[in-house]
Formats: sequence, structure tokens, C-alpha cells
Amino acid sequence: MRTLRRLWGLGTGRFGILIVFLVIVTALVSLVWTPFDPSAVDARDRWSDPSWPHVLGTDNSGRDIASLLMAGARTTVIVAVGAGVVASGLGIALAALGALTARWVRDSVAVLVDILIAFPVLIIAMMISAVWGGSLAVVIWAVGIGFGVNVARVTRPELRRVQQSDYVLAGRASGLTTWQNLTRHLLPNVAPVFIVQLSWGMAVAVLAEAGLSYLGFGAPVTEPSWGVLLSDLQAYIAVHPLSVVWPGLAITLTVLGLNLLGDALREAADPTLSERAPSVRLHVPGVVA
Repeated sequence: MRTLRRLWGLGTGRFGILIVFLVIVTALVSLVWTPFDPSAVDARDRWSDPSWPHVLGTDNSGRDIASLLMAGARTTVIVAVGAGVVASGLGIALAALGALTARWVRDSVAVLVDILIAFPVLIIAMMISAVWGGSLAVVIWAVGIGFGVNVARVTRPELRRVQQSDYVLAGRASGLTTWQNLTRHLLPNVAPVFIVQLSWGMAVAVLAEAGLSYLGFGAPVTEPSWGVLLSDLQAYIAVHPLSVVWPGLAITLTVLGLNLLGDALREAADPTLSERAPSVRLHVPGVVA
């Protein structure tokens, strides 16, 4: 609770929480209600300006942009949560293997992580899509694998550091198995670092889904997605520029909110950062100059 209060006390934390909350609520509401059917085409109402009842206007097919954005929020939440689950499982598994096993296993995992981390998430997703075809499942697994490696790289040294703590050694001496020590002592103590990485990974997932859908490797055109909507509208940007603003703004605010939430979580989990922040900020102008 203290960490949550500290998180809410930070401006970046409040902004991130509100943006994430808004996206989740929008996704849930769109399950039962949208102003119009997102897939309904009305050729007589193409390119309507923002007005009632189309508060954000309509696209080249007469579809209501606000309804498309609400339905696209579902895809965003599914991809972010799904990629977070995959990244969590893979990252914890690799970190545990790289910190709690025999030396040859640790070295092998370190080499594997170094190899995988050299491939950007989008490249991994595009390679998987080339084999399995574009779908949300491909995006979730590709982003989860790509960022799970980053989670493992950051969490592994933290696990090794905590492993040398007195309470972990005492637990081992009392007969706790490696698994029991991992679940009771190690993971709870690296949770702040892990949660921060996870929030950043979810931001990467949102951006990757939009980018892949824009390139044709992500969500199919029949699936409501901000990236698909942006791809459909970008050809008309010179004639109807405002229509492209809405999906771009939704993607930008969501990614910004998740990134700022990750920064705030890191600061809230480590109170010494807020104490050091003023001195760090004072030195920035000198470095830039």
C-alpha cells in the first residue's frame, strides 16, 4: 500500500494509471456497447466531419471512427496482457536457469540471451509471421518472446544478488528446496524490478501490435485494431488529415502512459531515486552544455 500511495503521489504515476485505466475501461465497455457497429459500412455517410452522432467522424467506408477506436482497445489490451504473460513466464524461467543452476547451464543461458537480444522484437515478429501468417497470436508470442529475453537479462543479476542474502542462505540451511527459496524469497524481492520491466514490455507490445498491423503482419483486416485503422486511413492523410490523428493519438497516449507508469513504478519501488532526483536534474544542464 505504501508503494501504491507513493506511486499515486507522482505525477507520472497518476498519468500512467489514468491512461491504463481508461484503455481497460474502454475495452470492457466495447464488449457490450459501442456508439455504432464497428464493422457497419454506410457509403452515404463517408468522411463525415466530427459532429453528432459521429463524434470523431467516419472513415472512407462510412464506419464510425469512435466505435472503431473503442473496439480496437480490446485488441490492444489482449495483446498487452497476452505478451506480458508470455514475457513473464519466459523471463522468469530464463532468469532462474541463469542464476540458480550449475555453472555450465548458467553460461549457456547467458549466451542464449545474448543471441536472442540481438534481434529486435519487430524482426522476430515478422519472421514468425512469415511462417505462421499474421494474427494476434503471432504478435503476442513474438513480442512475449522478444521482451521475455529483456526481462531475463535484467532479472537474472537481481536473482543472483538476492541469492547471496542471509535470509536466503538461512532458508537453504533449514532445508528449503531451490523452488521453495525461489517462490518464498527470491521472486518477491525482485518483484519491483520485474514489474517495471513488465510495464515497459506491455508498452512495447502495444507499439509492436500497431506497427505490425500497419505493415500487414499483425491483426487481420477483419479484426478491429488501431494499427489496421491507421493503415487504412494513411492513404487519405492529405485530404482528411484529422481522421488519421485519432488512431495515432490513441497509440501514442497508451504507449506514453505505460512507459511513464513503468518509470513511476521504478521510482516508487526505490525511494532513494526520488531523493537523488533533484541532484540528478541539477546536473543535466551542465552535461548538455
